[in-house]
Amino acid sequence: MRTFDLAPLYRSAIGFDRLASLLEQRAESQPSYPPYNVELLAEDKYRIVMALAGFTRDEVEIVSERDTLHVTGRKQKDATERTYLHRGIAARDFEQRFQLANHVKVTTASFDNGMLTIDLVREVPEALKPRKIQIGDANGTVDNVQQLEQRQAA
Repeated sequence: MRTFDLAPLYRSAIGFDRLASLLEQRAESQPSYPPYNVELLAEDKYRIVMALAGFTRDEVEIVSERDTLHVTGRKQKDATERTYLHRGIAARDFEQRFQLANHVKVTTASFDNGMLTIDLVREVPEALKPRKIQIGDANGTVDNVQQLEQRQAA
């Protein structure tokens, strides 16, 4: 197994301790069931597609809690006794967790032909978006031309 030296990250980035722990957690366990894709649709739009062969809509639950998305599948017990010569469809219970970045929210979820599709979007509030700070003179005043340009842009 590989190990990563995150010391350079700590030297130049502040507040990314959580990022290091997330990387370590993902390196430790990589669940392979059920198979899924994570797609980037646009700059702030994402999609998770999970292949859930043998499951019905009622057997799957999606819960979004703070920065974690939980997808759980609980297979109903089949009353019919079956004898398999080959069993390749793994219809077992599962729990899949996805760490969500700040301000990522689930917009829609659909289940069609054994494929679960979850659409997500990152909505950063206006108060948290970057803003340009004007530099004034020693008195704290900003050039009038810059103020007029800002008003016209708004």
